[in-house]
Amino acid sequence: MGYHTVDYTFKDPDHREEQIFPKLSAEQIDSIRPFGDEIELPDGATLFNRGDRNIDFYVVIQGGIEILITDCHHEKHVVVTHRTGNFTGELNLFNNRRALVSGRTPVPSRVLRIRWKNFRRMLNVEDELAKVILRAFVLRRAAFIRQSLAGVMLIGPAQDPDTLRIRQFLIGSGFPYRSVQPDDRAEDGRTVMEALSLSSSDLPVVWESEGLVLKNPSIADLASELGLLEGLSVDRTYDVAVVGAGPAGLAAAVCAAAEGLDTVVFETQAPGGQAGTSSRIENYLGFPNGISGHDLAARAQIQAEKFGAFFSIARPVTLIKRGKDQEFEITLTDKTVVRARVVIVASGAKYRRLDLPGYERFEGRGIHYAATAMEAQLCKGEEVVVVGGGNSAGQAAVYLSQSATKVHMLVRGKALSETMSKYLIERIQASPRIQVYYETEVSSISGLKTIERVVWKDSKVGQSLEKPVRSLFVMIGAIPNTEWLSGCTALDGKGFVLTGKTKAGNPYETTQPGVFAVGDVRSDSVKRVASAVGEGSVVIQWVHQCLADLKAAQIDALPEKSLKAS
Repeated sequence: MGYHTVDYTFKDPDHREEQIFPKLSAEQIDSIRPFGDEIELPDGATLFNRGDRNIDFYVVIQGGIEILITDCHHEKHVVVTHRTGNFTGELNLFNNRRALVSGRTPVPSRVLRIRWKNFRRMLNVEDELAKVILRAFVLRRAAFIRQSLAGVMLIGPAQDPDTLRIRQFLIGSGFPYRSVQPDDRAEDGRTVMEALSLSSSDLPVVWESEGLVLKNPSIADLASELGLLEGLSVDRTYDVAVVGAGPAGLAAAVCAAAEGLDTVVFETQAPGGQAGTSSRIENYLGFPNGISGHDLAARAQIQAEKFGAFFSIARPVTLIKRGKDQEFEITLTDKTVVRARVVIVASGAKYRRLDLPGYERFEGRGIHYAATAMEAQLCKGEEVVVVGGGNSAGQAAVYLSQSATKVHMLVRGKALSETMSKYLIERIQASPRIQVYYETEVSSISGLKTIERVVWKDSKVGQSLEKPVRSLFVMIGAIPNTEWLSGCTALDGKGFVLTGKTKAGNPYETTQPGVFAVGDVRSDSVKRVASAVGEGSVVIQWVHQCLADLKAAQIDALPEKSLKAS
């Protein structure tokens, strides 16, 4: 099969077509008529095109709507035709991102059109119907991702650090893509490099069906060109600005938006944080079979957007300072300044590195800080090394043992019982593919372009062991992501944000009134997903109190004449 050979048939291995393309009853359609208008359309009318923003929601009353995908030859293919009772749309209707597909009428048709600005209001009122629509949207995007439809082509060596960087962002953002090797050939015998006139120095390349070619783009440029960046309103003042979209930040965004607060979320990369890299979280309430960190983050983002939260990804915050009227001015890397009355710091932590010669040279070239499906595929059929004794390391070892021939788990301590959950210890002990080495540390790594050999030393007996390993997973904790907070609020000796020092006794407020901290970034917090979600949820009650105090102070500051007039 050539690199541009694609099956455009919309498929679902679980046979959930009725959920992906549900048919609304006449009664359900009547319930949402007040939110839109019924219009007649001729044969071949274009409703929306790939790349459009703010597209409307359509329900077919009579006739049909074809959903089309553009291929690498700029030809359009019909992936599905909506008939009477079916509706258009997928997850981009919850935000202002560009559409992945196009829509047109194959025959003269009558449709119910609900404008984008009325769509969310309709969902809030018709909550039972909202469940049907939301499930369909989630399953449609999942199908696009699973079948690599309606996205981009990522061309580059699988182990290249920049290829991995872009893949991780696309996966975290829920953006469909096809991974193509530089020497893959089409039916005409040409490689993708020859077809697109590329050289090895251009790689990795992101190619989009409309002709866009991005050569080793930065994450910010990639997000901008793919339409993932949405226009921020610099003329308004948000009630709440959440910095970081890990579990704590996502929980805060969901609760704040659900309670009517005007909420904006800033994320340096894609939502999920460190938890987003967990292959499976099995001790989280409500998921007896476990849930991946990516799926948990994706659901939380959808939930927050449904309530009206605005997400700004690939735009790191560089500065927070007090502005006029006690509002905070939040400066982003592109110099955009956004105002908010309250700030919630949920920027989490970043991965701790091993202190080894030449370590930085192998980051992205064999050294990994996450064990997801992407990394598991890279080391399939090989031996791997996992360093660490906590839950993250345990989850990684168990997950990787499904695809790797052997998992060597290096633990600095004498036992796992003090640092790891019991269920993970039992699975590790039961797996014939996992071998645990206690009181052991990596002593050296070597290789030409990527890791080729790893040496570790048993400190008890002083014996070293060398293995031909290409993948080293480092799960040894994290350091707080707080450099950008310098001068804004007090930090402890390790760089975590100090909270609970105010006279009001607020456990999450920092030494800067109006700035709160939750999750892993907060000093003395419990570094667990459930704890982070709890803190992100609970902090909103204190945010309400802070906003009420700000409003009262503004009223007190008004001249007496203004008070009488009001």
